[in-house]
Amino acid sequence: LLFLWSITVSIFGIGGILGSSGSRYLTVKFGKKKCLLCNNVLMIVAATIMGCSKISQSFEMILIGRFMCGLSAGLCVPLHHQYVGEISPKKLRGFANSTSSFFWSLGKAVGQIAGQRELLGSQSRWPMLMASCGVPALIQLVTLPFFPESPPYLLMQKEDQEGCKKAIRQLWGEGQHQAEIDDIMKEKATMKNTKILSVLELVKEPAFRWQLYMTVVLTATIQLCGINAV
Repeated sequence: LLFLWSITVSIFGIGGILGSSGSRYLTVKFGKKKCLLCNNVLMIVAATIMGCSKISQSFEMILIGRFMCGLSAGLCVPLHHQYVGEISPKKLRGFANSTSSFFWSLGKAVGQIAGQRELLGSQSRWPMLMASCGVPALIQLVTLPFFPESPPYLLMQKEDQEGCKKAIRQLWGEGQHQAEIDDIMKEKATMKNTKILSVLELVKEPAFRWQLYMTVVLTATIQLCGINAV
């Protein structure tokens, strides 16, 4: 039982590693909006499987659902940052990117509160708690089709200049947006001359050593804050 409980908890992280590892390939091939939509479907399926586990009397369904939730979360974290940052006006880009951390922490807090025995953590209502992760995914699945694809993706990957202009006008309103388009073109030209490093090459690269140290320390500190123990 202890082994099964440990696997149930940790399999979320295994799914997260796999999801985040495949995010770059998927975003380049299919675009950020399509990936987010498919990711929402994955989360809803995972929530449904976990929500039906008690009726089916199957702990294996919780294992599968937790793994799929981790896979979805691993895909979502880099996708969310990229999409929100790319569709935001330049002056609001930093603020828009910082909101993800706020809502990530808020989601954990709401989950901890909802998991109390007085709310959804009781013996009869815990399947509802496990299935609740599908609610925000459903909201995004319904609302995201009204948003355009990321303008940088349309211009840099698809080379669709008209589509990029249309997306920018839809997001930022009518007006002169040539400066933003020129910035995207400059970024595209820069990326052509920049080598994409693998994880091993990144670790070995002296120029990124201190940034890497900082990221590792921050991530380790988050893991030591007690959220996993709770």
